[in-house]
Formats: sequence, structure tokens, C-alpha cells
Amino acid sequence: MKNRTITALLLTAACPVVNTALQAEDWKDSAISPVANPLFFESPLIQSEARPIFIYHNIDDDFIGGFVRVYAAQLRWAVNERLAIIATKDGFIQTRSHALSDQDGWADIGAGLKYALIDKPEDQFILTPGMKFEFASGNTDVFQGNGSGEFDFFVSSMKGWDKFHVTSSLGARVPIDWDEETSSLHYSLQLDYQTCKYFTPFVVANGFTTLSEGDGPAFGGIEGYDLINFGASDNGGRTQITVGAGFRSQVWKHLDLGFAYESGLTSPKGLFDDRFTFDCRIPF
Repeated sequence: MKNRTITALLLTAACPVVNTALQAEDWKDSAISPVANPLFFESPLIQSEARPIFIYHNIDDDFIGGFVRVYAAQLRWAVNERLAIIATKDGFIQTRSHALSDQDGWADIGAGLKYALIDKPEDQFILTPGMKFEFASGNTDVFQGNGSGEFDFFVSSMKGWDKFHVTSSLGARVPIDWDEETSSLHYSLQLDYQTCKYFTPFVVANGFTTLSEGDGPAFGGIEGYDLINFGASDNGGRTQITVGAGFRSQVWKHLDLGFAYESGLTSPKGLFDDRFTFDCRIPF
């Protein structure tokens, strides 16, 4: 009887430890991947997924006006718990503006690797550096295919407090041909909270700061933000900031939907008036 009592006490004492460990391992279950700025705001999570994306992007009327539609798909494959191969840029672009003729064409293709350098479930923290290369493979009609390609070196992180998460990313775009394309820093910050698996709202801010100018046309201090790199010759030191909000909804174990709305904050807005981004995340 005495032995049974001691065993029961030991199991009872151990349960909080076990529960704490399980909670630490499961903190990522309520974490979400970014929706806004899908080309450069890379999640630090190592996951296998397919992600169809649709973007409707309005161009400021003080620039050339009009809009851009993008139909794309991203792929990520977790080689193991730390390493993932990522394909983040591709797709079909349609531009419709007041100043230029309507144009359709293929985007450049971008892919690379990311590695979870620090992954501490007990602290609900993950830090993941990575590298991508964008091939100049697209159509010049939609402002793709210029230059000789560019590297993107980045690091992303996420810190959780139960169902609240802070996700951030910092990176540098480094072109092969510095005359044809500009180099820039990009940075993002997202705050999200899972109210339930069907609704995780977030607020987000994204920014790009041009570091070096190209030999391209001068657009009054305006560059192409994320999708397009004009190689503008008068954009050195300029910063573009957007702010937005949205949500993710897990409608099924193998399907969640994302929506984000962003608006340009800095002036001149140039190419970025506002943007609607929709995605469909399919983990596998």
C-alpha cells in the first residue's frame, strides 16, 4: 500500500513536467505563416507545403495609375526538422495602367534554402537564416528578366507566448548586375493571436530601403518594391513602408486560407498604393 502511494505521488508530481513539455513542443500548432509580402517575408518555420497565391495590387494615380494582378504558387519542402528547400517566386503577371499599354507575362523564378539555426520549443522561439536566388527568366513586358539575377540573404524569427506570436524578418537583396538592378534591405514585422483555429488575426508592417542605385530610368525616387526591380537611377536611400492587417483560417487539417490588406505609408507611394493578397496553404 505504501509503495502504491509513493508511485501515485511520483506520477502526480511528474504530470506538470510532462504537460509543460507537451505544451512547449506544441506551441507551433497555433503559429501562422505570413500572408503579406509573400516574396520576402519568409516564415522561420520549417514546413512542407504548397501555397497558391493571388495578388491584386493598385498603383498610385500620381505615378501611372492602374493595377497589377499576380497568379503564383510557392512550394516548400522540409528535408528534415531543420532544413527546407523553398521556391518563392514564379507566376503570371498582368499589368493594367492609365499611362502604359496592357501587358501580360511571366515573373522571374526564385528559389533557395532555409535552416532553423535555433529552435527552442521550451522558450517558444525559432531563428531561421536562409538564402534565395532569383533568376532573370521573366518577360520584360511586365518588368521582369532584367539584370543577371539577384541573391536574397535573410534571417527570420518567431517568438511565442501561448497563442500570441511575434514574427520578424530582415534581409538584403544583392543583384549580380549592379547597373541593371538596385540593391536593398527588406524588413517585416507581424503580430498575431489565435482566437480559435478558424480565425487568427494579425497586423503587419513591411519595408524596403534602397541601398544602391542602378543605371535605369529615373522615376522621381520610386522603385518597384518587391515584385519588380526597375534598377532606378534616383532611388538611393529611399524607403517604402506598408502597413496592413488580415487573418488566417484553418478550415481543415490540410488546408488554411489567408488574407491580407496593405496600404502604402510613405510618400511618394509610387508603385504601391494598396494591395490585397489571398493565399491557400496546403501542408503535406
